[in-house]
Amino acid sequence: MHVVQANLLPLPPGRAHADMLGEWHSLVDIAEIAASAGTRISVVQAAWRQDRIVRNGIEYHFLDIAALHEPERSRRLAAMLSGLGADLLHVHGLAFAEDACAVARRLPRLPLLCQDHADGVPRWWRRRRWRRWHSAVAAVSFTSTEQARPFIDARVLGDGARVFAIPESTSRFTPGDRKRARTDTGMHGDPCVAWVGHLAHHKDPLTVIDGVAGAASRLPGLQMWCAFGTAPLLQAVQARIAAHPVLADRVHLLGRLPHAQVEAMMRASDLFVSGSRAEGGGYALMEAIACGTTPVVTDIPAFRALTGGGTVGRLWPVGDPRRLSAALVDAALQPPLRDAVRAHFEATLSFAAIGRRWATTYAEVAARHARGLE
Repeated sequence: MHVVQANLLPLPPGRAHADMLGEWHSLVDIAEIAASAGTRISVVQAAWRQDRIVRNGIEYHFLDIAALHEPERSRRLAAMLSGLGADLLHVHGLAFAEDACAVARRLPRLPLLCQDHADGVPRWWRRRRWRRWHSAVAAVSFTSTEQARPFIDARVLGDGARVFAIPESTSRFTPGDRKRARTDTGMHGDPCVAWVGHLAHHKDPLTVIDGVAGAASRLPGLQMWCAFGTAPLLQAVQARIAAHPVLADRVHLLGRLPHAQVEAMMRASDLFVSGSRAEGGGYALMEAIACGTTPVVTDIPAFRALTGGGTVGRLWPVGDPRRLSAALVDAALQPPLRDAVRAHFEATLSFAAIGRRWATTYAEVAARHARGLE
């Protein structure tokens, strides 16, 4: 089977295509995940100029449709898919079902699958259009099938669309040597706790700070290390840290770190904490599990799926600092072996594990679509 994955979010104009493959990790990773099980994968990327790059056996076709509108946009995309001999089109993002629907009108025998990337349910005035577009989609995938419920309730998914639970991506991180990682990063603590995420409302860093403060009285050696990108709540976080005397010299705000340093940070840590209110997948959580670091994360659908319902780590209710404190103490005093956390990653979140799930899903979607054409 030849599956074409389409990313229709245009590349930034003027950027070298090879450089973007290095920066847009998920574009490459999701393609290589699916290819790892033997499926032939090609990628079509919306761009400003034509190009073709072959990397690790996968063809990346840069299609100059970024400035085009219908009907020329779908005509060019359908012509590319026909030329590649695609057996199934895998579209990144539920919001790009408009393009998928336009392609379906031109290539009605081609089955379509859309993968959620934290798209969010559209506002009510856009739902009729989404419903029309998704009527052409044979299947959708989420990290957890629970995440499909708001879309189903809003009636924006096609009535016949199958819903599959497949992790959004994976991680290339490995456990490495924790002692060396602590030496390289300067991190320490008993437990040594990592936070990786934006200091923004949807990540709820203020609840995490309160929860860490509550745990510190029972964990005198606790140290928390925070890497973050955007930080609209930075001043509020600093004020909240200052409001807890027990956190003096315990919480370290590191700012933005290169990706390689995030791996070293995860390797150095005993626990990974997240207060996310919602996630499409949870890349930082996958990276922590890949390094064998015990997660202490919110009880939301994506995190339940990635932790096996909390079989590795601890889950705590969104917005509840007291339950977070208890979860941190429990995880610190009774941590699973790092090898056990990594084993969970290998069994459920690795390239091979997710690749097998994609191969099975592709085959099922293609077969079901073919039966519908008979």
